[in-house]
Amino acid sequence: MQKESGTARLVLIGALMSGLAFGSEAQTRQTSKVQTPAQTGIESAAAPSILVSPSEDYKIGARDVIEIKVDDAPELSITVPVNADGTFLMPYLKRVKAEGKTPEELAREIADRIRGRYLKDPNVMVAVKQFSSKSIFVLGAVKSPGVYQIEGKASLLRLITLAGGPAENYGSVAFIIHEIKKAPAAPGDSAKTGDQNAEPEFEVRTLNIAGMFKGIGLVDPNSYLEPGDIVHIPRADVFFVAGEVNAPGSFPLTEGTTLRQAIALSQGTTLNAALGNGVIFRQDPATGKRIEINVDIGAVMKGRKDDVPILANDMVIVSNSRAKTVGNSILKALGMGTAQRGIYR
Repeated sequence: MQKESGTARLVLIGALMSGLAFGSEAQTRQTSKVQTPAQTGIESAAAPSILVSPSEDYKIGARDVIEIKVDDAPELSITVPVNADGTFLMPYLKRVKAEGKTPEELAREIADRIRGRYLKDPNVMVAVKQFSSKSIFVLGAVKSPGVYQIEGKASLLRLITLAGGPAENYGSVAFIIHEIKKAPAAPGDSAKTGDQNAEPEFEVRTLNIAGMFKGIGLVDPNSYLEPGDIVHIPRADVFFVAGEVNAPGSFPLTEGTTLRQAIALSQGTTLNAALGNGVIFRQDPATGKRIEINVDIGAVMKGRKDDVPILANDMVIVSNSRAKTVGNSILKALGMGTAQRGIYR
């Protein structure tokens, strides 16, 4: 678990939130446990999905919009948003607390408060028309990224499943960004008053997605989400192998991948390979410039030289001559073999 602070936190969250662009067309899925906007008559082309916990009923939260119907008393029937303090105004009863109650519990409370005073035997129905309080953002390499609604405790595995499952190129790690809630300042506590205007603090958790889908870490308490969490699943890093190999192309990068493994993944070298004249093209993370690393692939494969770690976006070229005319090999590795031959200088 890791805490981010200051401007760096906001940059991190902003960068991750930009991934929502991938999910602007996420499909909406709904459940029958709570009334969705479609079920209660509100049309919405992009209504968020509801993730239902089977052990809990939906509890109303701040900013939700609720509809209250009272039989034989249309003057008491209203559709109203819940305020930030969890309350709303209702005719006759004035201010009513809704946050933390299920629709059934709120309906029962309203009926009890007007029974005998306003109606002899009131029949009250409460429905959530818009879910606004329990959003979770799912970004990155899932099939349907977007905004989802959570009810009770929900695991990362169930949320990814609701989002259509991971995309084909998903990475092995998911990041969960959670805002740390600060306790409200007590009346007269001047020491805490200034904290209310401070930048929010976030904690960042990482979870192994690859292991989770194999049944590892399913009961990890860190895999459970809370309202307001941001889940970001980066796309997998890749590297490329081109030239005189039997299966050139791009390959997902896993931790600890080496040159020997890269050659094996590309199904070995051809008979025309000049094994002593291999090249790894790599982008220098400090300068952003492309650098060239000469490697003796034959010596590495036979164990006479140390294996070479492979980094994200590395391009391994197995040449068949000493020439640097490798542009076509690069294009083939990128899936662009029909493009015009290029010359690397």
